Amino acid sequence: MKVSEAKYLSKKIMQAGEIPLLIGHFGVGKTDIAREIATETGRKLVILVLSQMESGDLIGLPARDENKTKFLAPDWWPEDGNTILLLDEINRAHRSIRNAIMQLLVDKRIHNHILPSGTWIMASMNPPDENYDQVELITDPAFLSRFFILEIHPEPAEWLSWAKKNNIETEVVDFISKYPEFLSVHELVSLKASIKPSPRSWHKLSKVLSLMTTEEKKEYSYILASGIVGPEAAKVFIDKSIAGDINTPTEILLNGNIPDKLDIHEANGLLVRLVDYITTVDDKELEKLSNMLDIVSDNLLKLSNVVPKDSFEAFVRMLVNLSNLPGLKGEFSDKILRKLINR
Repeated sequence: MKVSEAKYLSKKIMQAGEIPLLIGHFGVGKTDIAREIATETGRKLVILVLSQMESGDLIGLPARDENKTKFLAPDWWPEDGNTILLLDEINRAHRSIRNAIMQLLVDKRIHNHILPSGTWIMASMNPPDENYDQVELITDPAFLSRFFILEIHPEPAEWLSWAKKNNIETEVVDFISKYPEFLSVHELVSLKASIKPSPRSWHKLSKVLSLMTTEEKKEYSYILASGIVGPEAAKVFIDKSIAGDINTPTEILLNGNIPDKLDIHEANGLLVRLVDYITTVDDKELEKLSNMLDIVSDNLLKLSNVVPKDSFEAFVRMLVNLSNLPGLKGEFSDKILRKLINR
């Protein structure tokens, strides 16, 4: 998702009392999102770089209180609830630190210290791939289920708009305008495949959806649902409960069941689902799609006429990224791109 989308959803999630986890490569703006939300809501921002902390830094040091031991509050502990706690680099934190913050995530407390009512919590990390130093891959479903996972893919048009407002040198702006593929690293290994639905996760999803309008649900429900109940459950949930007359990715790609008109929320929501479908589809389904390349490309061109131009361009860039992968998925993406170009 774009940085602006991640910022909007993070704010909604925290307003519902839940915790967003921003995942993105270095420099995409994860910390800036937290700073901007703090500024806009008049909150103090406390950043905890967990990879640089030891257990004592997080839980405080022990002290004697008459005949009992109590832990002194660490110096970063919020003084009031008008605070955002950013738990940064959680994938680089030692297991003992992650165990300690589990209590913070679940009960909003550490030992005898209780977070002031109203404190917001968010977390961030780099993608779980070999390009980053990590203590270990986070796969514990009990840990992941505490977060709404939001994966950030910076969009060139969004960055260029930001660059012009922030006096970035003309040479840099012109270069990225001409060569948007050099804006950032494109590979992203998703944690969403590790997420499984549970009664708790459906409850968390409901709390956030309750703060959204019907139009906002159409655009963002899939992103939210896939980040808390997993992509598989999210697809069925959206198809049966939110999308209404909007067809499934398979029906769109193979049958051409595309509405004559889509509002911007429906269009963006549909493209997000298509991106996730092609990214996660298994080889058996890919073979089926590969045998119907002409039909798939015709239907994608048909779809391009009813969705925003910049949204479809983002979809095409996703295909370009996938075309560089080895195996059937890369071959399929490359062939579809060639078909689209030739038509």
